[in-house]
Amino acid sequence: MGTHDTTFKKRRARVRLSLRKKNTGHPRLSVHRSGKHIYAQVIDDAAGKTLAAASTLEKDVRGGLKTGADKAAAAHVGKLVAERALKAGVKAVTFDRGGFLYHGRVKALADAAREGGLQF
Repeated sequence: MGTHDTTFKKRRARVRLSLRKKNTGHPRLSVHRSGKHIYAQVIDDAAGKTLAAASTLEKDVRGGLKTGADKAAAAHVGKLVAERALKAGVKAVTFDRGGFLYHGRVKALADAAREGGLQF
Protein backbone atom coordinates (compact mmCIF):
# COMPACT_ATOMS: atom_id res chain seq x y z
CA MET A 1 0.00 0.00 0.00
CA GLY A 2 1.49 3.33 -1.06
CA THR A 3 1.47 6.55 0.86
CA HIS A 4 -1.09 8.08 -1.51
CA ASP A 5 -3.53 5.28 -0.77
CA THR A 6 -3.16 5.57 2.99
CA THR A 7 -3.47 9.36 3.02
CA PHE A 8 -6.58 9.10 0.83
CA LYS A 9 -8.16 6.56 3.19
CA LYS A 10 -7.34 8.68 6.24
CA ARG A 11 -8.81 11.78 4.60
CA ARG A 12 -11.96 9.87 3.58
CA ALA A 13 -12.42 8.54 7.12
CA ARG A 14 -11.94 12.04 8.55
CA VAL A 15 -14.53 13.54 6.16
CA ARG A 16 -17.09 10.79 6.86
CA LEU A 17 -16.56 11.14 10.63
CA SER A 18 -17.18 14.88 10.49
CA LEU A 19 -20.34 14.28 8.42
CA ARG A 20 -21.62 11.79 11.00
CA LYS A 21 -20.87 14.24 13.82
CA LYS A 22 -22.84 17.03 12.13
CA ASN A 23 -25.74 14.62 11.41
CA THR A 24 -27.94 17.14 9.62
CA GLY A 25 -30.60 14.54 8.87
CA HIS A 26 -30.30 15.22 5.15
CA PRO A 27 -29.32 12.61 2.57
CA ARG A 28 -25.72 12.86 1.46
CA LEU A 29 -24.46 13.65 -2.02
CA SER A 30 -21.53 11.28 -2.38
CA VAL A 31 -18.95 11.87 -5.13
CA HIS A 32 -16.44 9.43 -6.57
CA ARG A 33 -13.83 10.50 -9.09
CA SER A 34 -11.76 8.08 -11.12
CA GLY A 35 -9.23 8.71 -13.85
CA LYS A 36 -11.81 8.35 -16.63
CA HIS A 37 -15.20 9.05 -15.03
CA ILE A 38 -17.06 10.82 -12.24
CA TYR A 39 -19.99 9.45 -10.27
CA ALA A 40 -22.48 11.07 -7.90
CA GLN A 41 -25.29 9.62 -5.85
CA VAL A 42 -27.73 10.89 -3.25
CA ILE A 43 -27.87 8.37 -0.40
CA ASP A 44 -30.35 8.15 2.47
CA ASP A 45 -28.21 6.55 5.16
CA ALA A 46 -31.13 6.05 7.56
CA ALA A 47 -32.97 3.86 5.05
CA GLY A 48 -29.80 2.57 3.37
CA LYS A 49 -31.09 3.48 -0.10
CA THR A 50 -29.81 5.43 -3.06
CA LEU A 51 -32.38 8.07 -3.99
CA ALA A 52 -30.72 9.46 -7.14
CA ALA A 53 -27.55 8.77 -9.10
CA ALA A 54 -25.72 9.97 -12.19
CA SER A 55 -22.37 9.28 -13.81
CA THR A 56 -20.44 9.76 -17.02
CA LEU A 57 -20.93 6.06 -17.80
CA GLU A 58 -24.55 6.61 -18.85
CA LYS A 59 -25.17 6.54 -22.60
CA ASP A 60 -27.11 9.82 -22.78
CA VAL A 61 -24.38 11.59 -20.78
CA ARG A 62 -21.51 10.06 -22.73
CA GLY A 63 -22.91 11.13 -26.09
CA GLY A 64 -22.61 14.87 -25.51
CA LEU A 65 -19.19 14.90 -23.86
CA LYS A 66 -15.67 14.82 -25.20
CA THR A 67 -14.45 12.82 -22.21
CA GLY A 68 -15.78 11.74 -18.84
CA ALA A 69 -12.73 13.11 -17.05
CA ASP A 70 -13.02 16.89 -17.27
CA LYS A 71 -14.83 19.75 -15.54
CA ALA A 72 -17.52 19.94 -18.23
CA ALA A 73 -18.43 16.29 -17.65
CA ALA A 74 -18.48 16.82 -13.88
CA ALA A 75 -20.77 19.84 -14.26
CA HIS A 76 -23.12 17.84 -16.49
CA VAL A 77 -23.29 15.03 -13.92
CA GLY A 78 -23.89 17.58 -11.14
CA LYS A 79 -26.87 19.09 -12.96
CA LEU A 80 -28.25 15.65 -13.76
CA VAL A 81 -28.00 14.33 -10.19
CA ALA A 82 -29.64 17.54 -8.88
CA GLU A 83 -32.51 17.16 -11.34
CA ARG A 84 -33.04 13.51 -10.36
CA ALA A 85 -32.81 14.29 -6.63
CA LEU A 86 -35.42 17.04 -6.93
CA LYS A 87 -37.67 14.63 -8.81
CA ALA A 88 -37.24 12.16 -5.90
CA GLY A 89 -38.27 14.90 -3.46
CA VAL A 90 -34.84 15.78 -2.07
CA LYS A 91 -34.05 19.50 -1.82
CA ALA A 92 -31.25 19.64 0.79
CA VAL A 93 -28.25 17.34 1.00
CA THR A 94 -24.95 17.06 2.82
CA PHE A 95 -21.97 17.08 0.44
CA ASP A 96 -19.66 14.08 0.87
CA ARG A 97 -16.48 14.55 -1.14
CA GLY A 98 -15.03 11.32 0.23
CA GLY A 99 -11.25 11.53 0.26
CA PHE A 100 -11.12 13.83 -2.74
CA LEU A 101 -9.95 17.42 -2.41
CA TYR A 102 -12.59 20.10 -3.04
CA HIS A 103 -11.25 21.55 -6.28
CA GLY A 104 -11.31 20.82 -9.98
CA ARG A 105 -13.88 18.23 -11.01
CA VAL A 106 -15.32 17.74 -7.51
CA LYS A 107 -15.89 21.49 -7.14
CA ALA A 108 -17.40 21.71 -10.64
CA LEU A 109 -19.87 18.94 -9.79
CA ALA A 110 -20.83 20.62 -6.49
CA ASP A 111 -21.34 24.03 -8.12
CA ALA A 112 -23.50 22.52 -10.88
CA ALA A 113 -25.60 20.62 -8.33
CA ARG A 114 -26.18 23.89 -6.44
CA GLU A 115 -27.19 25.61 -9.70
CA GLY A 116 -29.51 22.66 -10.38
CA GLY A 117 -31.42 23.40 -7.18
CA LEU A 118 -29.82 21.31 -4.44
CA GLN A 119 -29.02 23.10 -1.19
CA PHE A 120 -25.81 22.41 0.73
